[in-house]
Amino acid sequence: MEWRDEGIILGTRKHGETSAILEVMTRAHGRHLGLVRGGRSRKQQPVLQPGNRVDLLWRARLDEHLGTFQAEAIEMNAARLMDSAVAIYGLQTMAAHLRLLPERDAHGGLYETLAVMIAHLDDANAAGELVARFELLILDELGFGLDLSQCAATGARQDLAYVSPKSGRSVSRAAGEPWRDKMLPLPAFLQRSGLRADPPAIEDAFRLTGFFFTRHVYEPRGIEAPGARAGFLAALRKHHAPGKTLIEEPAGEITR
Repeated sequence: MEWRDEGIILGTRKHGETSAILEVMTRAHGRHLGLVRGGRSRKQQPVLQPGNRVDLLWRARLDEHLGTFQAEAIEMNAARLMDSAVAIYGLQTMAAHLRLLPERDAHGGLYETLAVMIAHLDDANAAGELVARFELLILDELGFGLDLSQCAATGARQDLAYVSPKSGRSVSRAAGEPWRDKMLPLPAFLQRSGLRADPPAIEDAFRLTGFFFTRHVYEPRGIEAPGARAGFLAALRKHHAPGKTLIEEPAGEITR
């Protein structure tokens, strides 16, 4: 069996003395692993770096086998991303989220989104917004998407200020005011594209996504939030002005 596809490298690990196991997010074959013979050579190592976009040829005797990859560079992004702690941790965070999805399940939209994000991930002023939106997409792909389109109580589409921790639906400022202390703040930038977020809004966004990841994914599976996510938030904290800090563990402070 064989197929050819385009992929973005998520990670590698050593295999034997000269080879490597390559993990990629592909356009048509989802997150996929394969063996690269000679993957630790001087020629291959610069290509097999996280963030690089590659042309892949996968071969295996049976579909369920690990198989082998041949990878050729299309876009070398790794060197640019490695200059930014925000970009490195951001890419690691998105890779960890993609590992929550079943291997080899196609998610073409996520692949396209990942490619766009990698192009801008080294811009620390935009990275927080990008990764927060990516987390919303992952929740949706996992079947736990949030409904931020209209107020759960009144149906209004204007002045949405909160998200119900019980339903995951947005609530208008007027309808949610009596229960504001039990609600999750809804940052305006998550509702309107093109609206830039300040550090407090980014903090609210990661509190929002972190809460639902913890409730629906981490706790039921008995796993912890990826360490790269805390590293990403710490890198953003360092980037932003003093006094405008970002949270590390967003979920625990919210009343369920």
